[in-house]
Amino acid sequence: MDITKAQIKHFRSLSSKKYREKYGEFIIEGEKMVKEAMDSDLDVVLSFHIDEIGYEKMKMISLLSSPSPAIAIVKRRKDNDKIVHDYSDIALALDSVRDPGNLGTILRLADWFGIKQIFASTDTVELYNPKTVQASMGAIFRKNIIYTDLIELASSYKEKNLPIYGTFLDGENIYTKTLNNKGLIIMGSENNGISPALEEVVSDKLFIPGYPADVHTSESLNVAIATAITCSEFRRR
Repeated sequence: MDITKAQIKHFRSLSSKKYREKYGEFIIEGEKMVKEAMDSDLDVVLSFHIDEIGYEKMKMISLLSSPSPAIAIVKRRKDNDKIVHDYSDIALALDSVRDPGNLGTILRLADWFGIKQIFASTDTVELYNPKTVQASMGAIFRKNIIYTDLIELASSYKEKNLPIYGTFLDGENIYTKTLNNKGLIIMGSENNGISPALEEVVSDKLFIPGYPADVHTSESLNVAIATAITCSEFRRR
């Protein structure tokens, strides 16, 4: 089985967000990723192995600097017209997370810690960005991100008297604070943290202390690392 010029053109077009949105498709690379996609509830539109088309043609359609042995085009999930909230567990909300690698890692963390609902501000990086997809390590086939107005989202939790958590440098020590197993956890952007508008609706400010407490350490944590520590602490209780 060989690859046609039209198929090569289609693969290459999906490097652009414009065409990912137009066709409702995205690219995955790697034998493990392709297998997971085929085992998932998403539709695999087209797939190729390097043994079928050769190294040079695989290099033409790969989005990686060194092409993987397998590549596929997968149909995106349809966007939800209506958000159905599940308030029975903690949920994640990502505020202006711009780095695709961080987003993919957070998706993988949510998969590991069994967090069912992940929300994001509309200016958060696209879920189907190739770097996000690769960093998710297959979690993208089991988890979705709902892009929405986080102020409205937080208000719905407030109406139910559920806590809204956020990480701040002036927050309470996460290791000693009592944590609820229900509520919303907001994680801020890599550069600016949680926006001032969202900070106003946060009910419980959390701080991840360095160690030892009296020694000068790094200024801040990467958002994916901070998310890992926060989720781990909530699940540990």
